Amino acid sequence: MTEKILAPIAAWIIAVISATGYLGVALLMAIESACIPLPSEIIMPFAGYLVSTGRFGLIAVATAGAIGCNLGSIIAYEVGKRGGRPFVERYGRYALLNLHDLDKAERFFARFGSVTVLVCRLLPVVRSFIAFPAGVARMPLLRFHIYTFLGSWPWCFALAWVGMKLGAAWRTDPRLGHILHYADAAVIVALVAGGIWFVLHQLKKRRA
Repeated sequence: MTEKILAPIAAWIIAVISATGYLGVALLMAIESACIPLPSEIIMPFAGYLVSTGRFGLIAVATAGAIGCNLGSIIAYEVGKRGGRPFVERYGRYALLNLHDLDKAERFFARFGSVTVLVCRLLPVVRSFIAFPAGVARMPLLRFHIYTFLGSWPWCFALAWVGMKLGAAWRTDPRLGHILHYADAAVIVALVAGGIWFVLHQLKKRRA
């Protein structure tokens, strides 16, 4: 069932990036950073795959992704600033955001302060939600955006680099080509697997 849900999402992500280029990468990463469950584990590796084909540049892809993270984080920041914890209690389930996620992000923020935004942007799952407690704490907006970009860029770069390396291997290694036959299908399978892990992890936490 999960695979049936994720496969169309992955296909849509691939179609958006293919059609709109860097703008699509920024837009999709903005959606992910607005606490909407659109995994960067699918978005950035496919962008990296297109780097391996020569369509994109690796640095430019990572930068577009980080800019998107900043844009989407504005929404989560403002919701945290204006709505606070009651908003999560009422509407968080629609974005796979639960109190467990919020508690974890708030503990990070309470312990380490503003630098939490930078550090958590390098971590899976919690990176998507850290803007919310930053808004609750009314972190200075300029500092928030600087830390968000500096933390998001390495994450975007790393995922795109993996996609680039895998894409290059699929096209140049005859053994992989013989086994998989269609490189595009292999890319989609790998990217969907990452997305499935993300969603299953979130659903498991919600049931706990």
